[in-house]
Amino acid sequence: MEALECIKTRRSVRRFTEEPVTPEQVAEVVAAAAYAPSWKNTQIARYILVEDAQKREKIASDCVLDFTYNANTLSHAPALVALTMVTGRSGFERDGSYSSPLEGHWQSFDAGIAAQTFCLAAHALGLGTVIMGIYDPDKVAKVLSVPEGQTVAALIAIGHPAQDPAAPARKSVEELLSIQ
Repeated sequence: MEALECIKTRRSVRRFTEEPVTPEQVAEVVAAAAYAPSWKNTQIARYILVEDAQKREKIASDCVLDFTYNANTLSHAPALVALTMVTGRSGFERDGSYSSPLEGHWQSFDAGIAAQTFCLAAHALGLGTVIMGIYDPDKVAKVLSVPEGQTVAALIAIGHPAQDPAAPARKSVEELLSIQ
């Protein structure tokens, strides 16, 4: 799939078939996502594949801040990937001081780049994804035993799409681009 076609056709998929996603498929997506750029090549993104239906259900029922839309998506997704970020590296110097006036903002920026790269790679391989941001990161971290020094940056449901959502309306280039 060509890059621009992949970007233009990738959608947030919230309905999946019952076909399982294999660890090998997710590993292939993660291998591609490893090429996402990051602050000073810190590569802070980490991925936790949650195949265990009980853990996914626990996250759906207890960790999504009563947002039923995400709970429903998680309950029916064949797999979940928790994207975590190693904290204190992206945007920081080795002594722990900030490298930029934007301070720790860069770790979220890098996690976002990693999430989008992950989702584009999954799409190119025929998988559907949706990035979910409404959750309690501390509760998710407890359910998944996230290693110390990492924070949950996003939850990504992944599976074989059972739908082909239409593209939402986009702003025009004139609204998006300012030339000075």
